[in-house]
Amino acid sequence: MSWKEKLHEIIYEADTRKGKIFDVILLIVIAISIILVMLDSVQSIYDQYHDYFYYAEWIITIIFTIEYILRIICIKKPIKYIFSFYGIVDLLSTLPLYISFFFTTSYALMTLRALRLLRVFRILKITRYIGAGNRLMIALRSSLPKIMIFVFSVVIISFIAGTIMYLVEGPEHGFTSIPVSIYWTIVTLTTVGFGDIHPVTPLGQSIATLIMVLGYGVIAVPTGIVSSEFVQNSNNQTQTQSCFNCNEKDHLDDAKFCQNCGYSLKK
Repeated sequence: MSWKEKLHEIIYEADTRKGKIFDVILLIVIAISIILVMLDSVQSIYDQYHDYFYYAEWIITIIFTIEYILRIICIKKPIKYIFSFYGIVDLLSTLPLYISFFFTTSYALMTLRALRLLRVFRILKITRYIGAGNRLMIALRSSLPKIMIFVFSVVIISFIAGTIMYLVEGPEHGFTSIPVSIYWTIVTLTTVGFGDIHPVTPLGQSIATLIMVLGYGVIAVPTGIVSSEFVQNSNNQTQTQSCFNCNEKDHLDDAKFCQNCGYSLKK
């Protein structure tokens, strides 16, 4: 196995011990970065610790820049990764600090890095259970990861929408920091609407309208997840192995060759 294949196995796959460790470390660094950006938007914390946060974020940005470069060089077809969903997200989440040299407000956009936390579900190897006696327990267990994905998606939307509202409305309209803006987003998304903070600008009101409409879907989705059939297609389990040749990821558990190009998946 070449060094590129070994590196590919660590970065792109979660079936191996090294791959899982890599993903867990990556998620921890991402979470730290998001927390730093949020805390840095609070004026009292900003005044006291901004310089420390700034240096820490530079270290994190350099780490992700190196990771992005490694992801490109360890695959045979880097263009497919660069223009894939995660490739674009990786690039967008790495650029803001560099762009901040020219546009200072772009620093807050680093919360887009929250999208990269979706990688955690590559680590979760969901096992399907079968049997007539414990069908109900199976359904409840199977619904949990789907509900967690849904809740996690809502959290991501709250991060991004809160940051956008912080940039659009600003402190003069009550959106004094990113955490406060996220609080407003969650309150609006869950249709609670305390009314203590509200957008004033036309753009902010338009965004608020979209969030409120989305809130009705937030209420309906968990009910549909729990009531749906969870033990369908039990034989169509997928693994986390990524093809070194074409970067295809959706393979069955017992697959030995890539379903897209035929390259061997077993090292």
